Amino acid sequence: MILSEEKVSALSHQILENVIEKKWAALLEDETRVLREIKKAISSELKISEEIDLMVRNKIHSYSRRPVEGSPEWEVLYKKFFKEEQLKKQR
Repeated sequence: MILSEEKVSALSHQILENVIEKKWAALLEDETRVLREIKKAISSELKISEEIDLMVRNKIHSYSRRPVEGSPEWEVLYKKFFKEEQLKKQR
């Protein structure tokens, strides 16, 4: 999933506001630094997700009897392979 810099920034601000409002954590750094780290974490996760998406699509595309994208068979394969790749990346 591709998000614009503005959306990542807005999401980061919402996360920080909730953390502060709900007192889920005490900030040991200034808000600007915390926001930068939140943005970095979101961007990193999105990049990994995009890489996995590409790998999974290539894997499905390599099948000799390729299912049509969006079909129930394709969706099952996509979810299965995506989960497998996510687990590999977590190690």
